[in-house]
Amino acid sequence: MQEDQSIIIPKKNRTDPPIGPDSLMILLPSELRYLVNVTNAREVSLNDAAISRMYLVKQDGLEPLSLCGPFLGAPQAVMALEKLIALGAKRVWMLGWCGSLSPSARVGDLVLPTSAFPDEGTSRHYPIGYDPPTTDERLSQALQLALEQRGARAARGPVWTTDAPYRETKAKAEKFQSVGALAVDMELSALATVAIYRSINFAALLVVSDELFDYVWRPGFKDPRLKEQTRLASEVLLDVAMNFSRGQEVKR
Repeated sequence: MQEDQSIIIPKKNRTDPPIGPDSLMILLPSELRYLVNVTNAREVSLNDAAISRMYLVKQDGLEPLSLCGPFLGAPQAVMALEKLIALGAKRVWMLGWCGSLSPSARVGDLVLPTSAFPDEGTSRHYPIGYDPPTTDERLSQALQLALEQRGARAARGPVWTTDAPYRETKAKAEKFQSVGALAVDMELSALATVAIYRSINFAALLVVSDELFDYVWRPGFKDPRLKEQTRLASEVLLDVAMNFSRGQEVKR
């Protein structure tokens, strides 16, 4: 056994269900419930604690699309991603919320992350080099096109990821603003890193839930626009993932 080989390896257990190549990681409980309802997804049990809830969307003649969640923070999300990859996921799409670091991104606005600045403890255990991890350009372009077709837009750019939300200091915010970060979240850099390490495709769509670009926290969790835009993001992610699974990727 090599010294850097993992002792615990994610795997597909005998009783685990087969899944298709596309999987949605829905970090938000309300949106997971919504997508399960609109797709008539069937809940399945896993012999694994990595994923709290998992559902399969039946597609005639095709492998099922999987929905899973909710998740909070890089360690839990990465455990789930590792399990999805072991089950056969090749393209993973994430929906979550973020805090804005730019006056151009207000509560309810959409963010398409292009890369992430890791400031959490999980990424460093997956060596991929020194450059910030990036999201998959093809998947991100598909999301952008789907948004445009609905008359919506998303800001594109880097995201700062931290696993210590109560330590988002002014100094740190200024640091990541200076290198172009549009927002801050708790999972993206770790998921993007693992996707690169495991050679799968990963993209994300985030919705601004709060603002701290001027170092004053303004939560927007009761803002009706946040709910509306989060629902839009859910529907776009589902449509795009299902198109990919059917071989019907929409291009310009």
